[in-house]
Amino acid sequence: MMKSIIKGSLLAGALTISTVVLAGNEDRIGSAGAAELLVNPWARSTAFGSAGIASTNGLEAQFMNVAGLAFTDRTQIKFNYSNWLGNADISLNSAGIAQRVGNQSVIAMSIQSFGFGDIQRTTVNLPEGGIGEFSPRKNIINLAYAREFSNSIYAGINMKVVNENISNLKATGVAFDAGVRYVTGEQDHVKFGITLKNVGTPMEFEGDGLGQEIFYQSTGGNATLQQRPASFEMPSLLGIGGSYDFIFSEDSKLTAAAAFHANSYTNDQFNVGLDYGMSLEKAAINVRAGFVGEKDIFDRESSTNSLTGLTAGFSVDALLGEKKTPMGFEYAVRTSSPFGLIHTFGVTLSLK
Repeated sequence: MMKSIIKGSLLAGALTISTVVLAGNEDRIGSAGAAELLVNPWARSTAFGSAGIASTNGLEAQFMNVAGLAFTDRTQIKFNYSNWLGNADISLNSAGIAQRVGNQSVIAMSIQSFGFGDIQRTTVNLPEGGIGEFSPRKNIINLAYAREFSNSIYAGINMKVVNENISNLKATGVAFDAGVRYVTGEQDHVKFGITLKNVGTPMEFEGDGLGQEIFYQSTGGNATLQQRPASFEMPSLLGIGGSYDFIFSEDSKLTAAAAFHANSYTNDQFNVGLDYGMSLEKAAINVRAGFVGEKDIFDRESSTNSLTGLTAGFSVDALLGEKKTPMGFEYAVRTSSPFGLIHTFGVTLSLK
């Protein structure tokens, strides 16, 4: 019964995406907010072209497809850093922990924080500044739960709280992700996944920055004019993907994956990725490459995305100390124009 439900969900997702492809509304591009929800903060799945809707496991699945969180062995801790948009001086710090609770369930918490540095305060009368600085911030807090329903079926849900603020304005919203994964094949080498992301409440800015002091010449009095801000939607999307493991031996495997993201407020994207893994005596090495394509991705005059699609990276996992604690280092690079290369570094610690 459950397998029939999952297969039905995958088919419904495919039909929905087909409808979006044929009837997408390009006039909506750029009309949503909270675009930080579309940024993959993790190195391994980024290097894979964000194609791992069906194959990304552990804490990184909290972004890709939360159903993959159910594959966490016991405890996983991650820290990642990105120089977002290359030389734009924007930092993206990510950290999280995933913990298995019982034989079938996993919970996780993570946070992503964008930092834009210190910016000079300016006014109409003081356009050059000199009156102090402020530091804009964008933060995302994620809480997730995933469960293994059978040897083939996995599902999960993720709640995220989004906060954006400057010195005198802030906006807060809540959104949800949900996902399922279906695994089949004699060696569990065939996988399918579907995820619905960023479904939440509209956001609206509030604060003293919306007030403007005005002077009435007729009476000589002062008053504050309060502006009415417009609300904005979350960048919701539907993603579907599949992967296939080419198992050459016990120590060598190549994973090929493809995915499609039907975005409500940006161009739809297709993703492809390759991940070759090789196990050594005390370490494992993975090399990854991918591509994220969308309309006009190679035309800098018409493209609506600063990223140019190509991704690559690697990871090294080793057993440390007498207890042989698994620890990994990961790296990914994304190409961007005109901002240059975006580098993501991170470490993963797995506790037994």
